[in-house]
Amino acid sequence: RKPKSDDEVITFDELTRFRMSFYKTIGEDLYSDRDPNVIRRYLLRFYLVLGFLNFNAYVVGEIAYFIVHIMSTTTLLEATAVAPCIGFSFMADFKQFGLTVNRKRLVRLLDDLKEIFPLDVEAQRKYNVSFYRTHMNRVMTLFTILCMTYTSSFSFYPAIKSTIKYYLMGSEIFERNYGFHILFPYDAETDLTVYWFSYWGLAHCAYVAGVSYVCVDLLLIATITQLTMHFNFIANDLEAYEGGDHTDEENIKYLPTLSEEVNNIFSFLILWNFIAASLVICFAGFQITASNVEDIVLYFIFFSASLVQVFVVCYYGDEMISSSSRIGHSAFNQNWLPCSTKYKRILQFIIARSQKPASIRPPTFPPISFNTFMKVISMSYQFFALLRTTY
Repeated sequence: RKPKSDDEVITFDELTRFRMSFYKTIGEDLYSDRDPNVIRRYLLRFYLVLGFLNFNAYVVGEIAYFIVHIMSTTTLLEATAVAPCIGFSFMADFKQFGLTVNRKRLVRLLDDLKEIFPLDVEAQRKYNVSFYRTHMNRVMTLFTILCMTYTSSFSFYPAIKSTIKYYLMGSEIFERNYGFHILFPYDAETDLTVYWFSYWGLAHCAYVAGVSYVCVDLLLIATITQLTMHFNFIANDLEAYEGGDHTDEENIKYLPTLSEEVNNIFSFLILWNFIAASLVICFAGFQITASNVEDIVLYFIFFSASLVQVFVVCYYGDEMISSSSRIGHSAFNQNWLPCSTKYKRILQFIIARSQKPASIRPPTFPPISFNTFMKVISMSYQFFALLRTTY
């Protein structure tokens, strides 16, 4: 799509459209209650429920495979091969569950952000909307491609490999393998129809997991990007204030309620995300050091996607902290000497409030920042070192 010029207005819906459209591909519609088409609303909901029932049925098969193979030291590598996929599946489930529980709060938050979004070209230049949109889209594109590459590579590699060997390399049999280790309650390989039915069911399961895993983070990125945009605008406006003819209230704006709502919606999800990500990174790294070349490539993509996901969340958490902290510094650095006593007292309140910057605070974790990223990597390495000593 051709990017807009600086003279064209960017709407709020443009910044969230991709996430909403992408989410709808698995049946999730955040604004379903506002859809006048009742049939479409219930069809999407039915498709979503059916997709997650199928998804969790395969997750049960992965867990069963893990339990059977973890009991023997000779099949430990096979057991740990499925462990990252189970962790990824749990993260997708937790994220979808958290979004379902907080759906109304998230919709209200998006509505509130839409209300304060700059609407005309001049205002959007002051807020630097074009820069934030471009930066957000780059991060979003890289993150989405990497995560969906993981699910796609695991899903389709066995079928592509078997097709090439059978039709192009003269193999006598068509190998009927799956991209994920599953303990099926039936013979899923002998009959070709059963095999392809099970195979495409598993592929759809991986797609559902990938989309639900990615889209919750994309919504987090969208909300924090806009909060950061507002924080930086306020900081710039305060710092440039020269004590002229403006009213005392004109530059005194703050966004603690919205930032706290972001924390309330996403903090618990991020807690489980980081715990599961630590184990996923550990097991994926273990597979990279102990597998054959084919598996190394697949698990390296998985490993990279998990690292990028944690880094992106920590990056935006750090941006939220630094941009909200700027407000206090800007309030102090402005030309406040000629201002009224009332205005100076308000500045004191702003500076005091900025000492507790806006942040996302998962339980038992410090506020999300680059330090949190290092903590997650440290946890992953500790699990990895322990696993290596037992194998």
